[in-house]
Amino acid sequence: MPTAALWKAPPLWKGRGMEVGVVGGTGPAGRALGARLAAAGAAVVLGSRSAERGEQAAAELRGRWAGRGLEVSGGTNVEAAEAEIVVLATPHEGVAETAAGLEKPLAGKVVVSMVNGLQRVGGELEAVLPARGSFAATVQAVLPRSSVTAAFHHLPARRLGDLDRPLDSDVLVCADSSDSAKRTAELVETMPGLRAVWAGSLAAAGPVEALTAALVNVNMRYRSHVALRLEGLRLEGRGA
Repeated sequence: MPTAALWKAPPLWKGRGMEVGVVGGTGPAGRALGARLAAAGAAVVLGSRSAERGEQAAAELRGRWAGRGLEVSGGTNVEAAEAEIVVLATPHEGVAETAAGLEKPLAGKVVVSMVNGLQRVGGELEAVLPARGSFAATVQAVLPRSSVTAAFHHLPARRLGDLDRPLDSDVLVCADSSDSAKRTAELVETMPGLRAVWAGSLAAAGPVEALTAALVNVNMRYRSHVALRLEGLRLEGRGA
């Protein structure tokens, strides 16, 4: 588990821009995260199975937020996987196959899974739980040379992608090592208003992913865009 020193250590990207690839970056969640990261100063590549679709999504973001000078480009998922740190934002049905196909360019990197499995049953959404307990653990199994973490599951895509609206949310991070947790926390906290909280190892990713279904149901029922905020939690050296 982390110590205060984990969060107070010098940033790994100090003095230079962060290079982030979003595999599956043309979907609502991936595109929204890419926009928010680019607005915070990261160089973002939105990946897709088709380079044309990736560039189209990037062009739409640059056009929508023309006054912000977003450094966002589009390409294939392979090109996105060549970035310094990579986020997986693909649909849950094909995430293992997609990740396995990118094993070589992802080797040695932190790979952040924001994949949720959701299915509609009656009038509400239920969590899909894979055999390994979480999609993050499933991805780790097919990427043995990468450090897979889990994060960003509880941020509503519409709110995340609206750069005119500030964020105020905690992001639960699941990781098996202090280094991968730190890198993921830094990625989270490049975006103003987000606070990273280490929720445990990848063994904790299952309930974190599943909680998304309950939050989406709340948002649908109350026509809201609620996110997660842990009241009463203070992280030493980082404020409330």
